[in-house]
Amino acid sequence: MNKKVSLGVTICLMAIAAAIAFTVTMYFSLNIFNSKISNVNEREALYSKLSEIDTLVRSNGLFEIDEDGLMDSIANGYMTGLDDDYARYMTQEEYRSYQMENAGQLVGIGVTVSMDESGYISVLEVTSGSPAEEAGILPGDLIIKVGDGDVLAVGYTESVSNLRGEEGTSVSITVRRGDEEFSADVTRKLIQTTTVTYDQIGDYGYIHIDGFDATTPEDFERAVSSLMTAEVKGFIFDVRENTGGLVSSVAEVLDYLLPEGDLVSQTNKQGETQVLYTSDANCISMPMVVLVNGNTASAAELFACDLRDFNVASLVGENTFGKGILQTAYALEDGSAINLTTAYYNPHSGVNFHTVGLKPDYEVSLTAEQKMELFRTLSYEDDAQLQKAISVLDAEIQ
Repeated sequence: MNKKVSLGVTICLMAIAAAIAFTVTMYFSLNIFNSKISNVNEREALYSKLSEIDTLVRSNGLFEIDEDGLMDSIANGYMTGLDDDYARYMTQEEYRSYQMENAGQLVGIGVTVSMDESGYISVLEVTSGSPAEEAGILPGDLIIKVGDGDVLAVGYTESVSNLRGEEGTSVSITVRRGDEEFSADVTRKLIQTTTVTYDQIGDYGYIHIDGFDATTPEDFERAVSSLMTAEVKGFIFDVRENTGGLVSSVAEVLDYLLPEGDLVSQTNKQGETQVLYTSDANCISMPMVVLVNGNTASAAELFACDLRDFNVASLVGENTFGKGILQTAYALEDGSAINLTTAYYNPHSGVNFHTVGLKPDYEVSLTAEQKMELFRTLSYEDDAQLQKAISVLDAEIQ
């Protein structure tokens, strides 16, 4: 038997539904409004304090103000004040250098360096045909002065930065080789950097990747192709001391190696996850091992993690650094830029490794002295991590 609902009851129900909808809408609208008001109040307090400081300085300060320098310092201070270890402000010149580095280019003297235990600049490699080679600089040399500044006094980071500059300009360096010292005036020039080197060790192809920039995928594919032509039976990929680079670059390298699947996704602060890069079905079906250590970070960790997630490679070495967050550069109107952490990025498994790192399948350590010699004077035979990688491939092939 059908029951009829009176017009009065229908109107009442409609009114209740409308009231509920209105209440829910107002709740969310008030939250958004309050959030915006809070942001406005915070910004007003920020601008008010800055204006107060500026007024006092301009009214009472003894010295003239370098307006451009002041703006750079304000922007730098803002980024430094964020709870983001990787956030930074870049001046126009710094941003141009950043873009060139990502493109695999730099203006400098043509040396790959690291900090020596003494604090001086240790030359690891000298680029063929570079100004440094022409000046007689050799791997193993120590750069102890850049210009008039002693590296220990100026600081390692700033001294390395001072090796770079405008193309065609000259920089004076003082070099220590053993017990001898000499000085040289070196003219900076545009140098195409190389992030991939390779060799054949017995039956295996050895590929060292020291960073991921725009040139890495092409150089990597060339290395793999050359070694496969030599009929190697497996690959050892070395990303020790590789602190990362472009996610787009490492994704392209992984696509070349791996079968079809998701390579990397990102998760933003709202908790929303989006796949950034995938691989197609084309792949390299050969045994692989990846060498890692405590300075293997960021995109290099993604490289190692994905190869293991796809079950095509084991990891040998030491626990990695643990940087699984993505930075994005935003250009500003005057040509400067900011670099800001914008998301977590996740490997194929979806398990983020930030602050945790990757635990190797085979843990092998080097001595402190061997770590200093790595990629410079440490022989293949004395590299315990490399030797373990070879034994892992031997066992897999037999």
